[in-house]
Amino acid sequence: MTGKRQPTRDGVLRAAHKIAQILPPTPLLPVEIRGVKLRAKAECLQPIGVFKIRGAWHRLSDLSAEEWRRGVVGVSSGNHAQGVAWAARKLGMDATIVMPNDAPRVKVERVRELGAQIVTYDRPGGEDRDAIARELADRQGSVFVHAYGDPWVIEGQGSTGVEISAQMGEFSGSGPSRIVAPCGGGGLTAGIALACPDAEIVAVEPEGWDDVTRSLASGRIEAVQSDPPPTACDALQTPRTWPINFAVMKGRVAGVTVSEEEIRAAQRFAFAQLRLVLEPGGAAALAAALAGKVELDPESVLVLSGGNVDQASFRAVLDED
Repeated sequence: MTGKRQPTRDGVLRAAHKIAQILPPTPLLPVEIRGVKLRAKAECLQPIGVFKIRGAWHRLSDLSAEEWRRGVVGVSSGNHAQGVAWAARKLGMDATIVMPNDAPRVKVERVRELGAQIVTYDRPGGEDRDAIARELADRQGSVFVHAYGDPWVIEGQGSTGVEISAQMGEFSGSGPSRIVAPCGGGGLTAGIALACPDAEIVAVEPEGWDDVTRSLASGRIEAVQSDPPPTACDALQTPRTWPINFAVMKGRVAGVTVSEEEIRAAQRFAFAQLRLVLEPGGAAALAAALAGKVELDPESVLVLSGGNVDQASFRAVLDED
């Protein structure tokens, strides 16, 4: 798929330039947490409601004419799926997405609205989604666009950090000291680490899905432990990071975990204080900050990564308050 190509900071900067030509920067909002005034990057306000549009656009817009004719195959619970479908529609190419049969309905509907074909698999049954997608791509002759283990995708997600640095420069005259971001497979955190080499990067995972946190602590890639607990963070349910991501994150990124209760509290806080709707996974970084699990200073930035949540599920979270 990608040969020996590795993601680079120059690649991140090129991705940021490409994305700036089609999308405005998402806002960097002021927020006060535990007495500290800091900033939150509202990636939930992207056209598809999530940062995944960045990596998908960088990947698909770099395809050759021959690859464009063959189309693409992606695999996702819904956010990367929407990014690939959005980019494919804008570029006029075919896209097929492998999605779990328990994906949030709102995400499935939006992928269909964007014109992509959907092939489902049984996530609770333990089917290997990557194997399914690779076999489908081989059969169709399509390009496989992985959700996080792809150098173009990592670089595209890193454009988030390029925007943060520019916006922080305007607000405070200095770059971010710390960027806290939700983490599934590590595409976003690896990309931001490349984009912002002088900032501390913190990856936040739901409890029980802490493969990246444990991998960073042990120095080798660890898989999610058997029989992980249920989580509302469908976007962060990845079995393990990939070597291409880990090579960037190792020694550069710290990991923490948050509980389901802490995530729901963050969703309510974002709605009440920032007037934003966040999906559970998109609220993970905010949850870590509110729970006191990361240090904060005025140059810290929290990434609010996505807002694609079913109306009924979100209403239930708000009703807990």
